[in-house]
Amino acid sequence: MFDEEDKTYYKLREKSVMKWLDGLRVHRDVEVRGGVEITIEYIESLQKKIKYLEDKNLLKNKYLKKMKDKTSR
Repeated sequence: MFDEEDKTYYKLREKSVMKWLDGLRVHRDVEVRGGVEITIEYIESLQKKIKYLEDKNLLKNKYLKKMKDKTSR
C-alpha cells in the first residue's frame, strides 16, 4: 500500500549520537558518565516503543485491508 520510508538519515544520526555518547563514557566527571548510561537506556526504550507502535499500526492496516476486501464484494 505504502512504500517503505527511507530511514538513512535517521540511522546516520543515531550512529553519530551513539558514537558521541561512547566518547563521553570515559569522561572524568561521574555525572557525565552516569548521564550517558541513562541517555542510552532512554534511547533504547524509545526504540522499543517505536517498534511496538509500528507493529501495532501494521496489524491495524492488515485488519482494515481485510475489512475493505469484505465490504467491496
